[in-house]
Amino acid sequence: MGPGVRDSERSVVTIGVFDGVHRGHQRVAGRAVEIARERGMRSVALTFEPHPEEVVRPGYRPLRLTAARRRAGLLAGLGVQEVRVLGFTVEMSELSPAEFAQEVLADDLRAAVVVVGEDFAFGHRAAGDAEVLRALGDKFDFTVEEVPLLDAVSSTEIRRRVADGDVAGAAADLGRPHRVEGVVVRGYQRGRQLGFPTANVETPPQTAIPADGVYAGWLECVPVANLPALYEGERWPAAISVGTNPTFEGVPRTVEAYALDRDDLELYGVHVAVEFAARLRGNTRFDSIEELVAQIHADVDEARRLTS
Repeated sequence: MGPGVRDSERSVVTIGVFDGVHRGHQRVAGRAVEIARERGMRSVALTFEPHPEEVVRPGYRPLRLTAARRRAGLLAGLGVQEVRVLGFTVEMSELSPAEFAQEVLADDLRAAVVVVGEDFAFGHRAAGDAEVLRALGDKFDFTVEEVPLLDAVSSTEIRRRVADGDVAGAAADLGRPHRVEGVVVRGYQRGRQLGFPTANVETPPQTAIPADGVYAGWLECVPVANLPALYEGERWPAAISVGTNPTFEGVPRTVEAYALDRDDLELYGVHVAVEFAARLRGNTRFDSIEELVAQIHADVDEARRLTS
């Protein structure tokens, strides 16, 4: 670090993919925020897009718990002042630990302190760990603080829970309900015909969607630039269906949410979030529409009980 740089111009940096911003990530980022406030510095979360594994393992496409915009919002909610998203490229993956420390941490971010989890790895072929980073800090004028992990809390484990439909377990690890987002598109409108109009949510590719089944949760309108802002910020308890709806043939896999007791919502083209509180049941093929409607009534009653 060159002479004449004031502490107020330096930063406390935490580094990670932060997919999910789960309770372990919250501890690491929260510690960075705490140190920055104590020392009168800015706090920065350094993250990457796309996921580094997609670059270093061609063909690997990890499902995402949170999109980049959502991750940034969650980190900001923890008090992080700046979220820096680095485009992760092949060239970046080939930086040595020393090159990364100098070019990104010292020269670009003017790091005074770097806060990482105890499983932290960086640089070409993940050759660097916290001890390597600490030695580089001696050279480039920053210190390193390592935060202990939370047992069994990881993005990989949360993805597994979501894939299994264990949304309650995922919520416990995340510290909040798992959530998917997307734009409401026109579907087959069968829910409306049955008296339960649903928002058919078109989620981005690689979204971590829970296992097929029926869930209790919430439907929320999330403002996004260049999309309709109807019902902005409104949130309703919901019954949610994920899957192909086996009672009807030839239906693609969908995420549909029925805002309880609301048949007046016009959500087409609106960006929404669907949050999952609990799994009610798996998907079942019914022999008649009457049986299906009776089960939907039961699902709605249970969703209302769990979200009230």
